[in-house]
Amino acid sequence: MPRVRRVRGEAFVTLALLNIFVLIAGFVTLDMVEARPLPASPHPVTDAEGAASVDPAASTPADPDRIADVLDDPMSASGLEDGLSGFVVDGATGETLFERDADTAAVPASTTKIATAVAALSTAGPDHRLTTEVHLDAEQGRAVLRGGGDATLTEKSGTVAYPQVATLEELAESTAEALEDEGVDSVSLGYDDSHFTGSDTGPGWKPTYITEGSTAAAHALLLDSGRVDPDVSTREEDPPRAAADAFAVQLEEAGIEVEGAPSEEKASGEVLAEIESAPVSDLVEFMMLASDNNMAESLGRLAALETGEEPDFAGAAAATHQVLDGLGIDGVDLADNSGLSPENRITPRALVEMIQLAGAPEHPELDAAFTGLPTAHATGTLAGRYSEYSGSHGGAGLVRGKTGTLDGVSSLAGTVHDQEGNLFVYAFVANVDGATGPQLDTFAAALSECGCS
Repeated sequence: MPRVRRVRGEAFVTLALLNIFVLIAGFVTLDMVEARPLPASPHPVTDAEGAASVDPAASTPADPDRIADVLDDPMSASGLEDGLSGFVVDGATGETLFERDADTAAVPASTTKIATAVAALSTAGPDHRLTTEVHLDAEQGRAVLRGGGDATLTEKSGTVAYPQVATLEELAESTAEALEDEGVDSVSLGYDDSHFTGSDTGPGWKPTYITEGSTAAAHALLLDSGRVDPDVSTREEDPPRAAADAFAVQLEEAGIEVEGAPSEEKASGEVLAEIESAPVSDLVEFMMLASDNNMAESLGRLAALETGEEPDFAGAAAATHQVLDGLGIDGVDLADNSGLSPENRITPRALVEMIQLAGAPEHPELDAAFTGLPTAHATGTLAGRYSEYSGSHGGAGLVRGKTGTLDGVSSLAGTVHDQEGNLFVYAFVANVDGATGPQLDTFAAALSECGCS
């Protein structure tokens, strides 16, 4: 799993570019949801030759034989054939245009996050917010910081951060005001990480995932997805304690004396102050763009809590299965919600069906699972791919997709426009030693360069 920086001001620009491109590309057509535009003047976001114009060509029905022919050469040249599967459908009609072991369950890596997005949006809804609280035990003179699963929580935030994240600075100021109203100017400090239960590492996770910075252990209380600093990948050994230490600093700066070091305590007593995350729709877009593993695990547990499951790895997976079953999607078997687990299995057909649902007018609550898809050579985890130095540059600006990478696993699932205005929904998964994202990029790029009717 690649290391991913915490997306802050850069991600705000990233999402703006994503939405501007969607306007330019004409995604309002073909029954796929239009990404919500930000108040900005449209301008080109890539230097892709042949990128879709404001007035795209009229769509003509694609020929499945032509699609197969276009994909044959890059697939043969990739060296991935023995472990490669894929599925492509027409974005307007849903007609199958290409399938290669489309119903074979494969390790999906981070394309798992598409399922997580659908589950969280379906159960909690796009407007739900995660809450971080401070409780006061007046008899003990102790304030307890209780995490609510907000992986975007940070200590202080710039005005251009995306999503507009909750901060300990603001929470401490509210806490200090409430304590002063109670006539209290000093407290001991506890912290409560009990909102999530069970193991803090997922089934099959490698110990190196944390030490290399791909993720922090799964916790309900953590700052910047457990990073030691928002702009680096290195993770805290004890994310809840690090969050409590940071909150103690902010309380002191707000005028409240903190006695001693923070200790792990169960929250009790009245809620003294609280702060809310951005809405789940924004959290999903952030998770999809940055492929943030801790946000994915938090959203999985949110789905678990909403469906009455235990907020642990098994409960989050069960909640996701329940949602997808209800939506009529088969072929998903999860052990975690981030995609770090090699025990996950998803078929290419299921990946495509989830993206189709997210873009369908009858499921507006799922919009963020679609608008969060990175754009080739422009946004998120595809920003560094499809460059002018690659053989896939023809897909820059035309390909959107959720990426996935583990040892021996590469996946890509999303949408692509061809040169005739057709929109395809695709998924390619390679379970082969040495598989890389750029190898799969050539397949999506071939579709983007196609006159496929």
